[in-house]
Amino acid sequence: MMDGELTNVTSEPRFYIFAFSTSKHQRMIILSVILLIYLIILSGNLLIISLICLVRRLHTPMYFFLCNLSTLDIMYVTTTLPKLMYVCSTGDHVVSYTACMAQMYLYITLADTECFLLTAMAIDRYVAICYPLHYSLIMSKTICGLLAFPAWFMSSVNASIMTYFVHNLTYIDLVEIKNFFCDLKAMMNTSISDITTLNTLIILNAVLIGVIPSCMISASYACIIHTVLKIKSPGGRWKTFSSCSSHITIVVVYYGSAMSVYLQKSLVQDLVLSMMYVTLVPTLNPIVYSLRNRDIKGALHMIIHRKRTWPSEKNI
Repeated sequence: MMDGELTNVTSEPRFYIFAFSTSKHQRMIILSVILLIYLIILSGNLLIISLICLVRRLHTPMYFFLCNLSTLDIMYVTTTLPKLMYVCSTGDHVVSYTACMAQMYLYITLADTECFLLTAMAIDRYVAICYPLHYSLIMSKTICGLLAFPAWFMSSVNASIMTYFVHNLTYIDLVEIKNFFCDLKAMMNTSISDITTLNTLIILNAVLIGVIPSCMISASYACIIHTVLKIKSPGGRWKTFSSCSSHITIVVVYYGSAMSVYLQKSLVQDLVLSMMYVTLVPTLNPIVYSLRNRDIKGALHMIIHRKRTWPSEKNI
């Protein structure tokens, strides 16, 4: 580095969020779309959480994890979209160092937690289908807590480690983040420090938080398919496997969009895929679990009609 460039290096840089640098009119259109998506995600997931909390019949392990997932999805989009809406409405793309680090920490925590929660939900479906007679005993409140709480805790610890390493990187005074939020990939690529250690840590993270959970999910569904194929009735096979369809949809979309983002090299496509990665699962989660889930529709029917008894199938 030349002597003249040293003056631009600072321990408290500012970050310029690239976002969608367009005209004011175009930014207003983007703002309207993002606001609509944000409100849909909030209302849909809040509805799921409310139904699970209010209806006693939904106080089961499956819906306990779904409530966690819906809570996570609300926090997930709230970490990124409000700032993007502010950028679109004001045209102010600059983010402070502290705010950027906080956003990255929360984003990593929530993304990692989602991987663990999806794995816990796969385990729940595995026990429900492969060991139905022992389901209540195996998936007790204690076991559910031991699956959910460590997911949040370990993700928070991992995010703290990653944030610490990023905090020790050196940046110039004004750094352009080629994304609409402060994500780890963009923060690394804009640093002028050696990121070899951080790259090694990311590979380790990919194995521990990406590969291992996805293998556990795959193994769970391999066992589920093996059990379902033993059912002689085609209707019975479909009814049993359909209880997993919502979870499978979310898993495929989540991991598919995640892989697309981190394998993408084009800036424009990266922005679009990042937006899909952040918003698609939180949007789909309440939709697939309400449209394809008879219990959720039954609970909604009870609340709307203020009934104390569970509705018959023809009314759902």
